[in-house]
Amino acid sequence: MTVTGEFGDIDNGHIDPKIYTDQAIYERELEQVFGRSWLFLAHDSQLPKRGSFVQTYMGEDPVLVVRQGDGSVKAFLNQCRHRGMRICRSDEGTNKTFTCSYHGWAYDLEGNLINVPMEDRAYRKEIDKSRWGAVKVRVEEYKGFYFGTWSEDVPEFTDYLGDMAFYFDAVVGRWDNGLELVPMTSKWVIDCNWKFASEQSASDMYHVPFSHASARMALTDKPEEWPMRWGDAPPGRQFSGNGHGSGSVWLPTLGIPDLVSGQDYVDWLVSNQAEVFRNIGEERALKVYAHNTIFPNFSWLGPNATMRVWHPRGPGQVEVWSWTYVPKDAPQNIKADIRRGVQRTFGPAGSFETDDGENWTEVQQVLKGWKARQSKLNAQMGLGHEERDVHGLPGLSNDVFSETAARGFYRRWADLMAGLSWAEIRDQDAARERQETILPKEVQEV
Repeated sequence: MTVTGEFGDIDNGHIDPKIYTDQAIYERELEQVFGRSWLFLAHDSQLPKRGSFVQTYMGEDPVLVVRQGDGSVKAFLNQCRHRGMRICRSDEGTNKTFTCSYHGWAYDLEGNLINVPMEDRAYRKEIDKSRWGAVKVRVEEYKGFYFGTWSEDVPEFTDYLGDMAFYFDAVVGRWDNGLELVPMTSKWVIDCNWKFASEQSASDMYHVPFSHASARMALTDKPEEWPMRWGDAPPGRQFSGNGHGSGSVWLPTLGIPDLVSGQDYVDWLVSNQAEVFRNIGEERALKVYAHNTIFPNFSWLGPNATMRVWHPRGPGQVEVWSWTYVPKDAPQNIKADIRRGVQRTFGPAGSFETDDGENWTEVQQVLKGWKARQSKLNAQMGLGHEERDVHGLPGLSNDVFSETAARGFYRRWADLMAGLSWAEIRDQDAARERQETILPKEVQEV
């Protein structure tokens, strides 16, 4: 079943560049993609006690995520129902209530309207406060991670993940006591479409040997240890499913020399690898860790311990929110090593981060041209060579140097943009799976 039409022939690897530049398309995806998908909101470690809150975004809608008195987490639109002002101006903190600074309407931790100034005089006691609470978000928790959606139609989060749960668990399930986010959110703006960043994180290992070669060599006096040179990169696979994507080259051992966080981190990792292998299995620990995206805009990089959300800010701009994640039980010196490694590589001024941002902004700049926007873009790498449930990895996969996950990302995006219900999308996915070109099961081991 081929997705063709206004966005290109995605199943055959043709993408129309206007999806990165057109304002009308952007407005539609705020409703159809960000309004109908599960979006990352917060992690347990960001909400330590009753009344703890963080302000985030679902698309361009500001949202408050709040720890309740019973320990649960709820979320609601950060908008007063009187004249639309934010009811909280802080990025994070601890509150008992949220009060709009415009006219003083106050809301409780669940977003219910609890106080209207001069209610007796201004409204003659005729306002029904139960009808004017903040708009609620549907929230689900997965292993300490909270995701939200505006949609009642979208499947439960575990069904939405599908086979991606195997790949997500490879990072969130490694350690007995889980992960925590370092309590500092880095935020910066890149002048490019959000899909460049999200799709690359799902699919693109192809850029690594070239785009990041100079940065990698700058971090070491042994450039020959760079394992991603053209032609001799280690074997690896790329997964695609439900719009999500994951891709990694395979490691011979967890104790490979680390040019990012230092030898102390490597030694600690080796000394604790039995815990990792017990929790997720040795094979998964060595095969699943690198590039990952949960559709549409939550990504993480395993080697560099960074998680981020790509918040859209118009067709030509994205606001990056980035966190360092660490094993909760790791010693403080190891957590500090990991944090410094992220700052050097994928922080706002990190050597690899600036490589990626330069690529994306340059593409966006080129697409200002009239003729450039008429040229279809090629996403055909590995087309027709997908395999299913091979090499101990569930779902549809391909060689790590392919664009299987990119095509899957844009297929899901196009399905939602077409206004298909999630039931219709499920039926289309089943039809696509029946029509897949699957290579013979006698797969040669890489």
